[in-house]
Amino acid sequence: MRSAAQFSAMLTGEPRLWLVTGVAGFIGSNLLEHLLWAGQTVIGLDNFSTGCQKNLDDVRRSVGPENWKRFRFVWGDIRDLSQCRSACGGVTHVLHQAALCSVSRSVEDPLTSAMVNVQGFLNMLTAARDAGVRRFVYASSSSVYGSHLALPKREDAIGEPLSPYSATKLSDELFATAYGHCFDIQCIGLRYFNVFGPRQDPNGAYAAVIPKWLAAVLRGEQIYVYGDGETCRDFCFIDNVVQANLRAATTTNPNAVNQPYNIAAGRRTTLNQLFKKIRDGLAERVPGLVDVEPIYRDFRAGDVRYSDPRPPPCSAMKSRMMWKAGST
Repeated sequence: MRSAAQFSAMLTGEPRLWLVTGVAGFIGSNLLEHLLWAGQTVIGLDNFSTGCQKNLDDVRRSVGPENWKRFRFVWGDIRDLSQCRSACGGVTHVLHQAALCSVSRSVEDPLTSAMVNVQGFLNMLTAARDAGVRRFVYASSSSVYGSHLALPKREDAIGEPLSPYSATKLSDELFATAYGHCFDIQCIGLRYFNVFGPRQDPNGAYAAVIPKWLAAVLRGEQIYVYGDGETCRDFCFIDNVVQANLRAATTTNPNAVNQPYNIAAGRRTTLNQLFKKIRDGLAERVPGLVDVEPIYRDFRAGDVRYSDPRPPPCSAMKSRMMWKAGST
């Protein structure tokens, strides 16, 4: 398999026109930054419902004015098919990240989650098909495993959805599969486990656990844990997610397309372990932190109890086949 540096060099030598939806978000802005550094031309679509201008400004400072010239921002809402069609014009590769990504948000407001995550997804898929896009890579979620309790999590074995959010992501996978069969569009789904890294928003009711807890500790605020703290997650750094998207978008292996893949670190961490790592890591900077303990609350509706995507040998073989050297 090519290293990240070799892969970036390959991209630089083969410029493409990319569309990144949700480009002002956490994952989208990191994808944008990497693509611009690799000499690619990028169109970014966002309506700032969860993303922010600050993320784009940060990318602009990082890549410099010459690289930034190869980026064009389009304000648009994926719930509007005409805006999706306009953004897809001339595009060769789509990285679809736009979504409302929160289990608890979907429980509170399932209709909006469905309109964005399902109707918006179908609009983007249709627009990409009609524009002749070569590859459509989309963000799915580990939440699709739902009630399936077996560990490790394997791509070919999922359970019933436990939240409206997981139902929307499962629907996306089904639509992508159907479009692949009916319209010969090449799709690859990436089941993100708990992604973390730069530009992840620590604020708001739906903030992810790592930035939220880090910010709370630094502000001297109380940490709350839903459940007994033994709920486990796989925390995956953003750079791995970026590489997965770009490799999925450019692989030439025909057996790799029209199916989903787990994107994770392959390590299980409980919320109790995570709290201790954060507390111990910041203890020198925050006086008295070493004695701080979290407050435990009831489990939240829709949360998956255990998450462990470490692949068994057969899945590992499939992954190696997908990313083998020479087929990126």
